[in-house]
Amino acid sequence: MNESPHASTGTAREVDILVVGAGPAGLFAAYYAGFRGLRVAVMDALSEPGGQVSAMYPEKSILDIAGFPAVKGRELIDRLLAQAAPYDPVYLLGEQAQTLDHAADGRVVVGTSTGRTVTAGAVVVTGGIGTFTPRPLAEGVDFLDRGLSYFVPDLSAHAGRDVVIVGGGDSAFDWAVHLEPIAASVTLVHRRDRFRAHGATVARVRDSSVRVLVNADVAAVRGNGWISEVDIHHRVDKTITTVPAQSVIAALGFTADLGPMTDWGMRIESRHIVVDSRMRTTVPRVYAAGDITDYPGKVRLIAVGFGEAATAVNNAAAALDPDAEIFPGHSTEQEN
Repeated sequence: MNESPHASTGTAREVDILVVGAGPAGLFAAYYAGFRGLRVAVMDALSEPGGQVSAMYPEKSILDIAGFPAVKGRELIDRLLAQAAPYDPVYLLGEQAQTLDHAADGRVVVGTSTGRTVTAGAVVVTGGIGTFTPRPLAEGVDFLDRGLSYFVPDLSAHAGRDVVIVGGGDSAFDWAVHLEPIAASVTLVHRRDRFRAHGATVARVRDSSVRVLVNADVAAVRGNGWISEVDIHHRVDKTITTVPAQSVIAALGFTADLGPMTDWGMRIESRHIVVDSRMRTTVPRVYAAGDITDYPGKVRLIAVGFGEAATAVNNAAAALDPDAEIFPGHSTEQEN
């Protein structure tokens, strides 16, 4: 069930587990809560599930998921949604968790950006790096959604266009690789002559038809309603090159913020939530899993987040029902 925040403003919900964050770890937590027979809701400030995977690299191949030699981000999210679907999780998308209190019976009460109240037996925070905001391309801000974008959720939207990508990291080079076969042209602009992207991807772009301009900045973006051309300033010889462009993708990184969660009373170090081996935070009935967590030896991989999500849900289930086992058994032992 997917609820519109506009249609549900001011309504209340009661669930066993509220998952805050609809990235891979959060979606797996939703499945595992359902597997344990718990009612679950998944909340995310973004308007679609998938977190950073959906927003930043849906077409990128992910290589470190167990059992998949390679899986595209979009496919991974679709499979996680399908896995949880039999248990009917409620998705509260486009809705930010803001306040956290405890009811007299110990349940957790979360207030949201739409005025909704969600009361849950326990909360599992799977917010990745928190709310992430792209660093703007100052010269093109007037063309946001009129040719300028910061993410590429749909490659086909740029098919047949002259595309300018600004940046020198993995996202910039990944998008260059995927857009080169379908765009009319791709120009990659970076302010330095060294890149932060993976060397193999850089080499692949260098060997393609992508035009790579280094030691260069975007000096101006012009168009009549929609972007039509971009001026590129070469920092060494101070010349200007004008290139046609109907799409400008600014891959300049982003800033991350845990937002209102910093006021929930959890122990937070270096923008990460400290947890113990049960994925418990320092706040009663509030657990965390995935990239947002920190503990000695922490490894930030999607694969690790899956295990942490299962650990958090299992321990939350036992906390809610003292007669429940922390480990319910393997899924292969359950009757179909």
